[in-house]
Amino acid sequence: MSDVAKPNKRSVAEVLRALRQPKVLTMLALGFGSGLPFLLTGNTFGYWLRDEGASLKAIGFISWVGLAYSFKYLWAPLVDRLPLPVLDRLGRRRAWMVLSQVMVALGLLGMAMTGPKAGFAVLGLFAVITAFSSATQDIAVDAWRIESAADGEELGLMTSAFQLGYRGALIVADALILAAAARMGWPGSYVLMAGFMSIGLIASLVAIEPRRADAALKSKAAIWSPRGLFDAVIGPFIDFFRQHGKLGLLMLAAVALYRLPDFVTGPLYNPYYHDLGMTKDQVAAVRGSIGLIASVAGVAAGGLSAVRLGFFPTLILGAALQALSIAAFALLALIPGNFAVFSAVMAADNFSIAFAGVALVAYMSSLTSLGYTATQYALLSSTYAMLGKFLKGFSGVTVETLAASHGLMSAYAIFFVGAGLIGIPALLLFVLLARLHAQKFPASADAGSAQA
Repeated sequence: MSDVAKPNKRSVAEVLRALRQPKVLTMLALGFGSGLPFLLTGNTFGYWLRDEGASLKAIGFISWVGLAYSFKYLWAPLVDRLPLPVLDRLGRRRAWMVLSQVMVALGLLGMAMTGPKAGFAVLGLFAVITAFSSATQDIAVDAWRIESAADGEELGLMTSAFQLGYRGALIVADALILAAAARMGWPGSYVLMAGFMSIGLIASLVAIEPRRADAALKSKAAIWSPRGLFDAVIGPFIDFFRQHGKLGLLMLAAVALYRLPDFVTGPLYNPYYHDLGMTKDQVAAVRGSIGLIASVAGVAAGGLSAVRLGFFPTLILGAALQALSIAAFALLALIPGNFAVFSAVMAADNFSIAFAGVALVAYMSSLTSLGYTATQYALLSSTYAMLGKFLKGFSGVTVETLAASHGLMSAYAIFFVGAGLIGIPALLLFVLLARLHAQKFPASADAGSAQA
C-alpha cells in the first residue's frame, strides 16, 4: 500500500456517494465491533469496579488486561498466514474476524456472570479473554480494511468509516452502558454489550473477502516450514525497515508517543466522574449527545484534514488538540459540579481524540505492504499502544500518592495537566518527521504526502 496522501478536491456530494458503497458500510459495522470491547475491559470496567468499592490502585493495575492490544503483533503472523479449520471457507480475514467476535461475546458473558464478587482473579481471567479476542479481531479487521481499499483515497474513506463506527461503539460502551447499568445493574449491561457484538459478526458474514493480497500470500512458503515461519515472523520487520530505513525508528517512536496522554488518563476518567459526584445518567447524557456529535465532527474533520492538508499537518494538529483537551479535565476539579463546564470539556475531548485517531490510523495504514498487512499494522498499532498501556497501570497510584499531600481533587487536576504535557514529545517528533520528509521528497511536500 502506497503511503502517499495527496490533497483531493472531491466535492461533498462525491464523498457522500462514496460512503454508500457496500464495503464502506460494512467497514462502519466492523469498526463498531472493534470499538465495543475496548472500554469494557478499560474505562467502563473501572467504573464498575469503583462502584463496587475497588481502590484506584486496584483499578489501575487491573487495566493491564489491555496490554493484550499492545502485544498483538506476537500472534499477528498467525492471523496473516494460518487458515482456520471449517471457518476458512469464509476466507482468511473473515474467518478470523468471526472467531474472534464470538470469543469476545463469550468473554463479556463470562464477566457478567462472575463480576467482582467472584474475585478479581476470576473476573480478570474473563477480562483477559475478552481483551485477547478483541485484539485478535482488530488484527483481522485492520487487514481487511487495508486490503479491501482499492487505492490510498479509498483507504482514507474506509479508515474514516472505521473510526466513525469505532467512536460510535465507544459512546455505547461509555454512555449507553451507564444508563443501562443504572437500571439493570452492571452484569445485565454487560450481557447487553455481548449482544451488540452481533453487529460486527453480521458484518463479517456479509463482507466480501479481499483478494488483493492473494498473489503475495500464495508466493510465500507455508507457515509451518522453516522458511515460511521466518518470513511470517521476521519478514514484516525486514520489509518495513527496507522501505523506510533509519526513519523507520523515528516513525515508531513518534507513533509510540502519539496517544500517550489519552492512554495514561484512560483508567481514571470514570472514577474521576464518580468522585466528582456525577451520576451515571448525567455522564451518559453528555456522552450520548454532545459527546457523540463532537466525536462525529472530529472524525469528519480529521478525515478532511488528512485529504486536504496531508498526514503530517493533521498529525501535528491532532497532537496539539489532544494535549490541550486532556489538560482541560483539570478544570472539572477546580469547578466541581458545573455541568456546563463538564459538557464543554467532554465535547473538546471527544472531538480532539477522534481527530487524532483518524490521523494516526490513516498514517499507520499507509505504511503497510501487501503480504504482511496484518503483522505490520499490528506492529504499528502495538507500538502506539504499548507504552501507554503499561504506564496507565500506575495512574491510580499516581493520583492516590498526590492526594495524600494535595487532596483528591487537586491530585486529579495535577494528574490531568501532567498527562497533557506528555503529549509534547510526539508533537515535536512529527514536526521533525515532516521536515525530514520535505527534504527527502521536496516535490510532494506541498501536497502533504506521508511517504518516507
